[in-house]
Amino acid sequence: MSVRRFKVSNNNKAVQVLASSTVSFTICFAIWMMFAVLGIPIKKMLGLNETEFGLLAAMPVLSGSLVRVPLGIWCDRYGGRIVFFLLMLATVPAIYLVGLATQFWQFLVLGLFIGLAGGSFSVGTPYVARWFSRERRGLAMGIFGAGNSGSALTKFVAPAIIAAWGWQALPTVYAVTMLVTALLFWVFSATDPSHQSGASVPLSEQLKVLKDRRVWRYCQYYSVVFGGYVGLALWMTKYYVGEYGFDLRLAALLAACFSLPGGVLRALGGWISDRYGAYKVTWWVMWVCWVCFFLLSYPPTAMIVKTTHGDVHLQLALTPWMFTALLFVVGTAMAIGKASVFKFIGDDFSDNIGAVSGVVGLAGGLGGFVLPILFGALLDLTGVRSSAFMLLYGTVCVSLIWMHYSFRPTAAPQPLAGAVPA
Repeated sequence: MSVRRFKVSNNNKAVQVLASSTVSFTICFAIWMMFAVLGIPIKKMLGLNETEFGLLAAMPVLSGSLVRVPLGIWCDRYGGRIVFFLLMLATVPAIYLVGLATQFWQFLVLGLFIGLAGGSFSVGTPYVARWFSRERRGLAMGIFGAGNSGSALTKFVAPAIIAAWGWQALPTVYAVTMLVTALLFWVFSATDPSHQSGASVPLSEQLKVLKDRRVWRYCQYYSVVFGGYVGLALWMTKYYVGEYGFDLRLAALLAACFSLPGGVLRALGGWISDRYGAYKVTWWVMWVCWVCFFLLSYPPTAMIVKTTHGDVHLQLALTPWMFTALLFVVGTAMAIGKASVFKFIGDDFSDNIGAVSGVVGLAGGLGGFVLPILFGALLDLTGVRSSAFMLLYGTVCVSLIWMHYSFRPTAAPQPLAGAVPA
């Protein structure tokens, strides 16, 4: 009877940890993506070009990526609860000070400190994973990863706050929200000392995973499905404003059609990965993205076709609704892909999941940092907005080729001619 009561209690704690961690990560991700919307009025105020806007939007992603490896290691050594709590508290002052900034360099510096919120993923993933068995781990990590929907939350909430009280009010609201979330997380989360598996493992031992080729392969996949997601989540609101002339509210709402499934459906990706395996799911995710990015890459084009009846003028362009539908498909595929990549990690590195998830998360985050800057640079150089999708199309091609050659089945050895079977 006592053993059964212990199991029920432990299951309740696991669910409680998952719920509190997922809510906290959702808020952290919303704040991590705040410049996707906040950056638009700041760009207008400071007169920034496209590349500078990309740098502003991506600056939090840089620091949030760089801290993922040490945070994952600290989670193994000290436990996820205390690291997650202190991380959220550390971002509050910088979030508030954004509302007082007036110069470009000030926004960049504060963005680096705000970016710490993005490192919460590398804390929450191993923290949550260790509360669940191997059979349920993919789903649990997928539910936690659904906190990526915080990107959509920002697109729903931020434009309304900016329209009502001005852009300076948004950092204040977000700072208070982060503080309250941190306190609630501490109250409703739990600690299990047995999960601190790395407490006696030297740092050099934890970092030996960097010699494993599988880690680098998963880094590349994650830089596409997560880095691409972050890059597009930061860029799409502005894309709608520039390409279709929508106002900030409508642009943010349509951009959320990508961000929301890209976050919420990660839990579905975890379940699918548990059922069908990480490789098969990731393979099909890449193919879906490949097709969609090919279609999204085609710029608006005017053609004159010579016929026997005279010239025929053709206009080829994606309407806003076709564009949004393709983005929705991409967001869904990326959500499933993010979960399937971490299913790889949960299966292959269950004893060192903190360090490995930190390394892979770093690669994905760096992809999310570099992409908005490259989007802006390509737009400044070519004047073609769809060049952003041309770049993403190329990254997916690399993943497909790498997967094809990495997972090719080994042919069974053929018996020698004339040999007699044993």
